[in-house]
Order: sequence, then C-alpha cells, then structure tokens
Amino acid sequence: MARPVIERKLTEIGERLERLRSDLSVANEQMAHFAEEADDARVRALVSETAIADREHRGADRHARAMERHRDNLDAEISRLESSQDDLLDRLNEGR
Repeated sequence: MARPVIERKLTEIGERLERLRSDLSVANEQMAHFAEEADDARVRALVSETAIADREHRGADRHARAMERHRDNLDAEISRLESSQDDLLDRLNEGR
C-alpha cells in the first residue's frame, strides 16, 4: 500500500477513534446513571411489592442493560480500530 494511502487511512482512523472515545465517555456516564436508576427502582419494587414498581424496575433494568451493550459495542469498535491503526503503522514503518 502506498505511503499517502496509509497516511490518509491513519488520519481517518484517528478521527474516528477520537469520536468513539468521546461517545464512550458519554456512554459510561449514562450507563452509571441508568444503573443507579435501575438499582433504585429495584429497591422501590422490593419495598412496595406492587406491580407498577416491578414494571418500573424491569424497564429501568432494560435501559441499563441496553446502555451497557452500547458501551461494550463502542469499546469493541475502539479496540478494532486501534488494531487497524497498529497494522497501518507497522506497514508505514516497513516502507521506510
């Protein structure tokens, strides 16, 4: 692969990594919030023993798990891009 092509791909990956890391930071904050909310809803459901409280707990738990999956997907994509970046950097160094 030609050096300019590798450099362009490295730039694209770097920009994408920056966006994904920012998204990951937001997802971590949101996940913490949803996990806390689910925990509070669980306690309320245990204390009140009502169907409404139980339904609220299940909904809050679903949100927390969905955010966790989203965060895990972002983390996996970051790892994949970092690996691609490493491969491109190795190719760039081999061409010297």
